[in-house]
Amino acid sequence: MSEVSGGSTNPPGRRAMSRRGLLAGAGAGAVTGAVAGAAGTWGADVASAESGAAAFGPVTIRPGDARYDTLLRGNNFRFAGRPDEIRVVGSTDQVVRAVSDAVRSGRRVAVRSGGHCFENLTADPAVRVLLDLSPMDEVAYDAGRRAFAVQPGATLGQVYRTLFKGWGVTIPAGSCPGVGAGGHFSGGGYGALSRRYGSVVDHLYGVEVVVVGRDGTARAVVATREPDDPNRDLWWAHTGGGGGNFGVVTRYWLRSSGATGTDPAKLLPPSPQRMVQQAIFWSWEHMTERALTGLLRNFGTWHERNSAPGSPHAGLYGILHLSHRAGGTAMLVAQIDADLPKADDMVSEFVSAVTAGVDLTPVLDIRRTVPWLHPMTWPGTGEAGDVLTRRYKIKAGYLRRSFTETQLAAVYRNLTNSAGGPESGMLLIGYGGQVGAVAPGATAIAQRDVIMKAVYQTIWGEKKDDAANLAWVRGFYRDVYAGTGGVPVPGEVNDGSYINYADADLADPRWNTSGVSAHTLYYKDNYPRLQRVKARWDPRNVFTHALAIEPPRAG
Repeated sequence: MSEVSGGSTNPPGRRAMSRRGLLAGAGAGAVTGAVAGAAGTWGADVASAESGAAAFGPVTIRPGDARYDTLLRGNNFRFAGRPDEIRVVGSTDQVVRAVSDAVRSGRRVAVRSGGHCFENLTADPAVRVLLDLSPMDEVAYDAGRRAFAVQPGATLGQVYRTLFKGWGVTIPAGSCPGVGAGGHFSGGGYGALSRRYGSVVDHLYGVEVVVVGRDGTARAVVATREPDDPNRDLWWAHTGGGGGNFGVVTRYWLRSSGATGTDPAKLLPPSPQRMVQQAIFWSWEHMTERALTGLLRNFGTWHERNSAPGSPHAGLYGILHLSHRAGGTAMLVAQIDADLPKADDMVSEFVSAVTAGVDLTPVLDIRRTVPWLHPMTWPGTGEAGDVLTRRYKIKAGYLRRSFTETQLAAVYRNLTNSAGGPESGMLLIGYGGQVGAVAPGATAIAQRDVIMKAVYQTIWGEKKDDAANLAWVRGFYRDVYAGTGGVPVPGEVNDGSYINYADADLADPRWNTSGVSAHTLYYKDNYPRLQRVKARWDPRNVFTHALAIEPPRAG
């Protein structure tokens, strides 16, 4: 289950956008013998890696406890449930006991790792037991499995630091260091290195999951991508099927497909040493419709031409961030491994292609070369300075090619209307490249030939402003996708959405009038298979939420 969503990719930018920066901004030890000894035992349930060793917790926190109200909220302050208890757990065994207690007492359970869920999926009022996995944050090398073990409470910053310091390797995950691995990995995971190295789950070797059988018994199971693993379907479901659907993930194992040998430094992609980054800012003061739509069109055209697997430009990652006019700025960000051949030239060519014919003069243009680890882990363990902007709504869509002219007009219309605020806007995020080298059915991520992700967002600080901000971003989204029922129905241009950018509106007929279900928008043709996995591993439908995989209908 882990957290139900958790994806972010953040370039440098304004304070409001550095808050996951919002979306635009990426000590090693040995796993105990209990984990290594489980290697190869596909059919067997596994004991906790911490069995016989000291582990945090469990700690049970109920209403009236001084800690209760603080721990209710995750990253998005719009949502706070009122569970009977918050169970802070530190081992797989503790998760098994907590899930068993919840099932036995008939209480709905939800799980939080990093707390970056975009929707009210872990804070639903129906949730009576909230599992907090944050103490489960180990990142280590498991020699028995020849893979790196990552617990769900580890933040992306922790993962990057440990992999880099210990072995000089990395994964193509998001750029927000505070996001928990639990939700980010299970939903697919992507980031600044995905065009070069694919999605996170393209490097997922195995998972340990606490599941509940038909008899109500909770147990921990290991599932891997090995062809002869009888639990392989459970592994597959966690390669983009999203959290909160099948059980509670208590450990991931990472090893690149095709990696051989026992040298850990050869089992995941090598981390870059330095990154070339360029950020260009323009003022809205001189932004015309022609200029704005030109930027969007050029950004899309570049990605149409340079996003095939193996493209020499696959190492370049770009984001076009357009604030609402009230925010005052538009920004283009590019970054690339400084040690790739002609890295500087590729950045220059990209910037020239995106800005061609737009007749805009930057108010700021910065290019620098920085150590790779620094921007990927700043500010380290938290998101300082964000206490005044902790309410947000995010909507998203995949793009197989550039927006249509009708969609471009809708973007300009909504970024210049009177309803948007200074913290509102949209992003186009570069994708494709090596992501497209994997077949749509090989993992649960069905959208393998897309080239961009579009993100529509609004951020604010006060509850009294909820209605206005929600109305603006919902209206914006519906306008862009007006030709397909207000949502990005898969077709020539659009290709559904990304489950880690969870959006409950897609399951709401008030906002989705397309006749295409949210499940199809997220999973396309992979959804029936995900339902079969659900039926096998969660036959009692213990793990559920507003966008959850539903059991197949009888008959």
